[in-house]
Amino acid sequence: KGSAFTFVVPFAPAGKPAQALMAASAEVEPARFNAVRVLVVEDNPVNQLVVARMLTKEGCVAQVAADGRQALEALRNARYDLVLMDCQMPVMDGYEAARQIRAREQDGAHIPVIAMTANALRGDREVCLAAGMDDYLSKPVRAEELAQVLEQWLERARKA
Repeated sequence: KGSAFTFVVPFAPAGKPAQALMAASAEVEPARFNAVRVLVVEDNPVNQLVVARMLTKEGCVAQVAADGRQALEALRNARYDLVLMDCQMPVMDGYEAARQIRAREQDGAHIPVIAMTANALRGDREVCLAAGMDDYLSKPVRAEELAQVLEQWLERARKA
């Protein structure tokens, strides 16, 4: 249905020589997760934007679904490498969506589903894991924690 491309173009300030542009491009850090497709399931528009931008900075291609039902539809229509799933959403919450994702998996296929929740109380992680999620990020999501989770679960998926 289409493609999404992400790139960084460093520009030298006006009046600077071409060497400044070349030096600036040498400083650009390569993205760690080039073309990794991540489905962000989140009902809050601000959180959608923040997490999608964090993912884009890491080189990922981020798609957004506003609830569990939209997530299931997105997973039917496209392949994703990982799902970031809010737990508390209208229409269908993240717990039910994770259970349905796991029920659909066959032939050893397994997509990592990472919970994103503001609930950070004792036992919340276990509730997420019991619903079929693989890991847990507490909100607000921090870029370094997100990168660690991506690295951990994408490496596991490559080995499987």
